[in-house]
Amino acid sequence: MRKIAVVTGTRAEYGLLFEIIKGIHKTPGLKLQLIATAMHLLPEFGNTVKEIAKDGFPIAAKVKMLSHFDSEADVAASMGTGMVGFSQAYQRLKPDVLVVLGDRFEILAAAAAAIPFRIPIAHIHGGESTEGLIDEVIRHAVTKMSHIHFTSTEKYAKRVVQMGEDPKSVFCFGAPGLDNILKLNLWDRPQIVKELGLPDDKKIGVVTYHPVTLENRAGKDSEELLAALKNFPDVFWVFTLPNADPGGRIIIKKIRGFVTKNPEKGKVFASLGQLRYLSLLRSADVMVGNSSSGLIEAPSFKLPVVNIGDRQRGRVRAKNVIDVAPCKNAGIRRAITKALSSTFRPSLKSLKNPYGEGKTSEKIVKVLKTIPLNESLIKKRFFEGK
Repeated sequence: MRKIAVVTGTRAEYGLLFEIIKGIHKTPGLKLQLIATAMHLLPEFGNTVKEIAKDGFPIAAKVKMLSHFDSEADVAASMGTGMVGFSQAYQRLKPDVLVVLGDRFEILAAAAAAIPFRIPIAHIHGGESTEGLIDEVIRHAVTKMSHIHFTSTEKYAKRVVQMGEDPKSVFCFGAPGLDNILKLNLWDRPQIVKELGLPDDKKIGVVTYHPVTLENRAGKDSEELLAALKNFPDVFWVFTLPNADPGGRIIIKKIRGFVTKNPEKGKVFASLGQLRYLSLLRSADVMVGNSSSGLIEAPSFKLPVVNIGDRQRGRVRAKNVIDVAPCKNAGIRRAITKALSSTFRPSLKSLKNPYGEGKTSEKIVKVLKTIPLNESLIKKRFFEGK
């Protein structure tokens, strides 16, 4: 029995991993060891570890980190706390493979703690670029710690090889989060409007705005964004809260204040879950913010996206994305107006998602089951060409 440990720290990441987790759990010869950490364990962010349990997945370990991430020191301390917790989990669980996704600081802690145990690491979404975040360096660091790579586009696969990784260990299968769009029975507009308590006589705008961690403007930037949103009385804004990063609580405070003062303009949710979130994207008229979801999932719905600032700079994007500078109310306003125009969405009719068409998770699970776990996998060499 091959034991596959999967680390998840946020609601969004868990959604992207869902079909992979389910595939591991159901595949003969594989044993799922699910490790929940970070935001999943915090009531402020919906205590989403409960959602994992409701989905029927056994949680093998809970790795606690700090309960606040308001400063750079908090993040650094949380990484240290996390490494201790992950090392204890690995010592007890003794996984054969560790699966991690993305670029958050808890993922760096999870990967670093696995090195002394000689656990092969499988990394999903490597080779990507987000120039406005500390995630940029974390992602590439995790790539170099990893032994198996699952990339979402050919461009990213080539970048991983450029970093010295053996092409034989790089698998370009697309973005696993797109599998949910195919697998889930998404709700139509009347159902999602009823479920979330939204007005049925307005357009729907989805807003997810995260801190840009290599900058220090979370308060000012979120104020400019909210000021721009006020100019669209025919749009009801559905806010999902940002991740636990420095500056995140400032944004949360600004959003909650906006909704409290303008209940007719929007509503805020700590966590929606994949079914509600993807159903919302399917029925929305526009998405605004700086979430990777606007680049990866939104193209599958031909959904116009106003992407603000540098958080996603460097990532592959489709023509549904309208990029705009941060901290400029007027620019954001113009971009939203363009996105909602009668001509923009029809122009996306033939749009293809550059991150694939789904069926990624089953391919990843197959590799996790069949790839030889031998010394040649663990003893990495820097690949320098043919």
